[in-house]
Formats: sequence, structure tokens, C-alpha cells
Amino acid sequence: MSPSTSTRSTLPPPTYASLGVRTLINCRGTYTVLTGSRALNTVAEAMAAASDGYVVMDELMAAVGRRLAELTGAEWGYVSAGCAAALTEVTAACIAGADPEKMARLPDTEGMPDEVIIQAAHRNDYDRAMRLAGARMVEVVTLSQLQAALSERTAMIAVIGDQAHLGEIPAPEMIEAGRARGIPVLVDAAAERPDVPNVYLGMGASAVTYSGGKCLRGPQASGLVLGRKDLLWAAWLHGAPHHGVARPMKAGKEEIMGLLAAVEAWVAGRDHQAEWRAWEAALACIAETLAGLASLTTAVEQPGVANVTPTLRITWDPATLGITPAEAHRRIESGDPPIALHLEPGGLLVNPYMMEAGEEGIAAARIREVLAAGAGLAAAEPPAVDVAGEWQVEVSFVLGGARHGLTLSQDGARLTGAYRTRYEEAPVTGEVAGRRVTFRTALGYQSNRTPYHFSGEVGPDGALAGDLDCGEFGTARWRATRLG
Repeated sequence: MSPSTSTRSTLPPPTYASLGVRTLINCRGTYTVLTGSRALNTVAEAMAAASDGYVVMDELMAAVGRRLAELTGAEWGYVSAGCAAALTEVTAACIAGADPEKMARLPDTEGMPDEVIIQAAHRNDYDRAMRLAGARMVEVVTLSQLQAALSERTAMIAVIGDQAHLGEIPAPEMIEAGRARGIPVLVDAAAERPDVPNVYLGMGASAVTYSGGKCLRGPQASGLVLGRKDLLWAAWLHGAPHHGVARPMKAGKEEIMGLLAAVEAWVAGRDHQAEWRAWEAALACIAETLAGLASLTTAVEQPGVANVTPTLRITWDPATLGITPAEAHRRIESGDPPIALHLEPGGLLVNPYMMEAGEEGIAAARIREVLAAGAGLAAAEPPAVDVAGEWQVEVSFVLGGARHGLTLSQDGARLTGAYRTRYEEAPVTGEVAGRRVTFRTALGYQSNRTPYHFSGEVGPDGALAGDLDCGEFGTARWRATRLG
């Protein structure tokens, strides 16, 4: 890479080590919270080379679009700032087209088609990316409901590839319904393989989106979009460097060229069969290391359409080994180095997708160490308090707070009830052990739900207080006082 010749720094680059940030062994997969994947060597080289000069972004994307078409067999392609950004951009294009006056009004969709039809079973957290463009989600369950929902207000039909098996309407029928009416169909295939020929474009989809930072091993902040040239160019116009509704979702020259390098490698520069054999060998190493632990079993499971890699399911009898899956998971993830893996209801799940050569031995040894050591299962402490009744809950977040209502019913150690906010009422389940109280609910909007896990205890004043775990949104403090 040729650095800037006009402006230079005299400092060394920062590193994870210089910041005190630990690196981990990734036995979970291509999750953004774990920084996705590690980029291919040619991706890093392409990104560095892209920094060597200036280009006009529209000219760059036009050329990259042509090259993506050559590689994938699609009519055209473009690079977004991640798959979710592509959902916003393509939805915006379906609503406002490439009309600058309409584009300037989004997310105000007055006078424009703004309904996105989606199967109820396909709803997920990423719906919000479509709603950002001003879309209104219309749920359907059956094919007859889909046909009845189609109207002049319909901007787009959305299909979630890895949830297609959950709905009553097969993906080809969803796509055909849109094609027959001239309505664009967008398929979100974020964690799927962008194989050639493309299965969804072959069905007649208008656009299909992929994460650039998952199996492609491209830049983490990139997405691949394939489909109709007119629709995709309009989607590009809604995002940076243009001043559309998706202007904050910027893919720079480095991400664009890095993603192109990743697609070229996927099509012609990687040995996919050798990668699969390496994953199987890593799982075999872990299974062999764990063999002989009392009550423990392992099983290799094959994938569905997303996160296409074999996985290893590890199960055991907690009473025999003296440790629960939750405690084993906590110890393994908090070790040195941290090892990220899936916690399942009956055990653990190892995904070798993003493991580097040699890490399987380290992971196997640590998992065995934790399971063999056990912990001893403490007997459940009987309830020492009765928390049934009406409560007022005060929550203090890192910024701001909220006041909510809580109704609890107690049957021995078991809690049920309802949690009320300004926006909704949600069911509650929980437990009491001694003076300690834990309960759970989920809050949010439409398909965007956040788990709320409350833990605390009854104080001398009779109030409940403790910590609130909001999952990806961090922790908060809470305090509840009885009403009446």
C-alpha cells in the first residue's frame, strides 16, 4: 500500500493488544457481534490497493457492477455497506424509484406505494431496515392472503431465504406472485452462499442480498446485491455518495474493491471442498478429545441453507458431570483465551466456520477441562419471600430511564405475570430462591423484540432491586416498589 505522500503520521498503528482488547477463538460463526469473519488475503490486498488513489464513485460502481454480473451470471450487482443497508436501499428504490423529488421525501411516502408484503413467519429483526425507508410491513400467512394483499399500494414483496421453510407459502410462489403483477421481489439471503447460478434469481427474484463479511470473507462492512440493473442502480442512488435516505450507509472504495475480490475468490479462487474437510477434521478433533466423559455424547449435524457448515452438538447429564450447560458456557467464554460457542438448551454447539488452523485443539482441551472439573449442582433454595402483587418498576439505563408496571403471581418458587409499559403489556416468567428474584419478559415493536432479564433481591425495606440484562443493548439498574 502506498500511503499518502502529503500527510503522514509518526505514530505506530493501534492494535487490539495496545487497547487491552482480548482476541477470542470463534467457535460460534459469522456473527457481527464477534466481528464476522477474517478477511481473505486477497481482500485485504484489494482494500489496501484501493487506498492508493481517488476515483469517481459512480464510475467505480458501474465498473464493479459489470464485473459482478460477469462473475455471477446476474444482470447486475452492486456493493452496499452490509446486507441490512441493502435492504434499506432496495426498499427505498421500490418505493420511490430513481425520482429525485420522491427520493428526497423518504421516509415520508405520501403519494407512493409503501407496503411491503412479507409472510408472518419471515418477520425478524431486519424488518427494521426496510421500515427505515418508510415501508409499512403487511403480514400474510396463506397464498390467498398474499393475492388479496397485492394492490397499487404494494411496493415490494420480501422473502427471507433462511426462514422460507417456516412459512406456508414456498419462496417460488412468493416470487411468482410478484413477477406476475410486476411487483419487485427482494430476497434477504444474508448468511447463505452466493453460488452460481443464483437460485433465487433463477426463481425470478428481482434482487437478492448477501452479507459480504460472512462466508464470502470480504469486508465486514459490506454487502453483495445481485439482480435487475435498473432496480439496483436506483438502490445505489438512494445511498452514499448520493444524498438519499440511505446516505449514512456508506460503502467506501476499500469496501467495494474488497468485496469484489471476495466474490472473485468465491467463484474461482477458493477450494470449497478442502474447507469443508478442514471443518469436519476440527469437529472430529473436539469430539475425540471429549470422548470418555461420563454421560457425554457428541453428534455432527448438517446445515440448512444458511451458515452452511457442519456443527458439533455436545450434550451430557448435568447431574453426572456436576455442571449445567449454562455454567459450562460461562466458564468457557470467560477463559483465556475466550472461546465463543453456542449455548443450547441441552448442551453446547460448536461451529468450525471461523476457526483458524490449530484452534480446534485449544478449544477441545478447554471444553474438556471445564466439563471434567464440574462444579457441583447446588440444591435450589426455597423461597423466603412472597413477591405476588402489583409493583412500580423504575429502570435506569446508561442514558435515560423508564417507569413501568409489573404484576406478579407466585406459586412456590415459580413466578408468572405481566409487564406493562406505555406501549404494550408482555407476559412475565421467573423464579424466587431465598430472597433472590429473577424474571424475564421481552419488549419492542413489531418483530424487533429485546429480551429483558431482571435479577435482584428483596431488600430490608421490601423493595426489589438489581440488574437488568437487555442482551445486545447492555445492562441497566432497576428498582421496584409495591403499590397499595
